[in-house]
Amino acid sequence: MKTRRQVLAQMCAGGLAAVLGADAHPMSSSKRKPNVIILLIDDLGYGDLGSFGCTDIPTPNMDRLAARGVKCTFSYITNPPCSPSRTSLMTGMYAQRFGKFGMARGLPIPDDKPTLGEFMRDAGYVTGMVGKWDIGFREQSPMRRGFLEVARHNPLKEGHHFVTINEDGSEGWRTDTDGDMMADFVERNKDRPFFLYFSPLAIHSPSGETPERFRHRTTAEGRRRALAGALVSVDDQVGKLLTVLEKHDLMDNTLIMLTGDNGPNLNEQGSSSPYRGGKGKGTQQEGWVHTPTIISWPGVLPEGAQYDGLMCTLDFYATAAAAAGKKAPGHCDGVNLLPYLSGDRKGDVHERLFWLNCDPTDPKHRHLTVVRWKNWRLLKNKKLGWQLFDLETDPREEKDLAKKYPEIVENMAKSHAEWAATLPPVKTAKPNGLPGITGGEIPVGYGWEITKR
Repeated sequence: MKTRRQVLAQMCAGGLAAVLGADAHPMSSSKRKPNVIILLIDDLGYGDLGSFGCTDIPTPNMDRLAARGVKCTFSYITNPPCSPSRTSLMTGMYAQRFGKFGMARGLPIPDDKPTLGEFMRDAGYVTGMVGKWDIGFREQSPMRRGFLEVARHNPLKEGHHFVTINEDGSEGWRTDTDGDMMADFVERNKDRPFFLYFSPLAIHSPSGETPERFRHRTTAEGRRRALAGALVSVDDQVGKLLTVLEKHDLMDNTLIMLTGDNGPNLNEQGSSSPYRGGKGKGTQQEGWVHTPTIISWPGVLPEGAQYDGLMCTLDFYATAAAAAGKKAPGHCDGVNLLPYLSGDRKGDVHERLFWLNCDPTDPKHRHLTVVRWKNWRLLKNKKLGWQLFDLETDPREEKDLAKKYPEIVENMAKSHAEWAATLPPVKTAKPNGLPGITGGEIPVGYGWEITKR
């Protein structure tokens, strides 16, 4: 029988097609299943990572992850902003399929749609969650939707969003604490397969509390300097993760997927360069949904590679399932990314991706009707109608080509209408029950909330 190293060598030598199926990874049949980690960074702009072209914010640890993995240049979230984005990732499906067409905080995830936490738990994994949940309604906390270990939120200093009170009474920095809990989870569960979902609140606004010890490590200027410091803090936590994985020789047996929940906060001078858009006045543009994505699995996926195919965070569920040696549930719209990232399969993961944000209960009513196909982006502007942009030659979407290519507009608009016709009506979100509690409750306190299996 071949050893694990021999199988990995066969993959790297070009024999992946013979050993890597569409729904399961060959290592899943070994005695120790691979670990799976998802790092979901809040408001992460495409232009804010060094490996994606940023020059004023050092992100050496995330860049190191890219150097040891695959940089995905056309990766999307299909349901902005934060709550629907997280819901789509955690269910592996367009959240519109159960009526979540916008923010809709408090709208429950259907009980017959297992979350990724539930799926991985049932596949024999220790499931852990650190950070922001913002999914479902109050009764659908992460502890009730598949996560066996959930990091409690240290109490906040009065009037602050990121400054916490430590157990000994001293002041702490929330992002640092999240990183410490992430490393602790790996340390305690190093001898069994684990699934870890790390979703720090940073770099979400307000960034004004970011300590100078982080800001001074950047060359960012003006208001961007506070956001830059927050991102440096997040990068430090990724460094803690890589350190503990390397300490226990777990890197080669760990699939890591890193991305953002949506594009940058433009009010805090986040960047989606070379694209335009983000949170704020840029929600109609590419930058709100186009996120930097890095996927690493040393020895299984190529190192320092780039994948330019059309993909999205819906695919993370199916990819995690494949790594675990399981087939994704039938409700999933996502696709196993591993054959594409390895180079065994060519082209786009999805021929088309769709967006339909039309939730009248969203106080900001962030409307978005879009189709992505090949190099084209078709946008339905409320005042101007359909607009067509070629992202390959015009990433900033400054030249509308709808009149020049009416047949492409017709084709793409028809495909969007056909997709939209399969969706249910918009559903009203349930109240969360407690002031300040949105998308499921995470206990305030210290240490871990442990759920019995």
